[in-house]
Amino acid sequence: MKKKNSIDHTLNHLFRQESGKMVSVLIKIFGTENIEMAEDVVQDALVKALETWKYRGMPDNPRAWLYRTAKNKAIDIIRRNKHSRVIDFSDPQKQLLTSGYTLTTTMNNYWQEEHIKDDFLGMMYACCHPDISQENQITFILKSLCGFSTKEVAKSFLTSEDTISKRLYRTKEFFRKHKIKPKIPASEQISLRTHTVLSAIYLMFNEGYNSTHNDQLIRKDLISQAMSLCKSLLSVKRTQLPEVYALMALMCFHTARINSRLTEKGELILITKQDRSKWDKEFINSGQKYLNKAAFGEGLTTYHLEAAIAYEHCNAKEYKDTDWNKILEYYKLLLKIGNDPIVFLNQCLVILELKGPKEALIALKNVENNTMLKKYYVYHATLGEIQQRLGNNTKAIEHYQKAVQLTQSKPEKQFLKDKIAHILN
Repeated sequence: MKKKNSIDHTLNHLFRQESGKMVSVLIKIFGTENIEMAEDVVQDALVKALETWKYRGMPDNPRAWLYRTAKNKAIDIIRRNKHSRVIDFSDPQKQLLTSGYTLTTTMNNYWQEEHIKDDFLGMMYACCHPDISQENQITFILKSLCGFSTKEVAKSFLTSEDTISKRLYRTKEFFRKHKIKPKIPASEQISLRTHTVLSAIYLMFNEGYNSTHNDQLIRKDLISQAMSLCKSLLSVKRTQLPEVYALMALMCFHTARINSRLTEKGELILITKQDRSKWDKEFINSGQKYLNKAAFGEGLTTYHLEAAIAYEHCNAKEYKDTDWNKILEYYKLLLKIGNDPIVFLNQCLVILELKGPKEALIALKNVENNTMLKKYYVYHATLGEIQQRLGNNTKAIEHYQKAVQLTQSKPEKQFLKDKIAHILN
């Protein structure tokens, strides 16, 4: 039983870490019109591993075994289809796959480590094509590059497997119709296209850090995958951009705090009451290193400033030691980059800590007519906190109740209900 559990654990880990890379290489070989073919080869390799390792034991290098099995299956497919139109062999390098003399050497070249990295990143950029909706981008990345099952993706978005299957189908049809070639963009496009990729990664991370579509507030699997994707960008010189380092720093600082955010019962703990001894110093140190590496180039991005804010929270030994003045300055700079109402709301929370509820309420009046914020539970939770501190308990309860209606997270609903109960008692 222990042997079987060990094999299952190893395969699950490999599937998460390596399936996306294998799929990317195979798509490079078969073309984006044959994405299902690439995914089937990887799935077959994993099934063969499960069957073989169960009887013969795990190989010394499980990753190399999987890659070799996938490569051999790809060779079989090429041989069967070299005279058909299933695979487009018009590319000069692919033409070498049709000859028995050059097939093996050419196939081996596709599976070299530096090519695997490039193909994986190329597929990330392809998934984040500007004409693909962000919802479909994340869905496709989770399924094809992160090894999530359709069921797991559906659970992440709180939707049906049928809906996820339709999103995947539409994305694959887009690739097929437009014959998208996965590749790292040229230098003049790299910054703009990387911004889109980082947006998708950060969206995935935020869904893991503060899940809106799941009973669990924290999804460590999504956090891990988002950080892994960002590290992939940092593994290749062309994509080692300041904003990539800055986002990595930001995610490290946030991840450092996840073990202190919930009680054993899964109840939410605000930063004011978190046990800071549980904060992961290794992640904080890593965040500092990434933030230092982000300090090149001429641009100051939102990731730089958000990482700086997160660092200030991590750097304070106690909540009372937080440098709110410095954080307020960072929020002012963020608002200069873009007039984001969510950023403004967060700035109001800083004003609440720094100057008190009256000043915070005055600041919030600047966005009281924003229809988007009125649908955001944090807006009403913030108003509830302000009114409570002002002693206006009836108004506070009204806002807390509105926030309960707007959030889908069970831990957040319970937290807000506890706030109401505290006022009533």
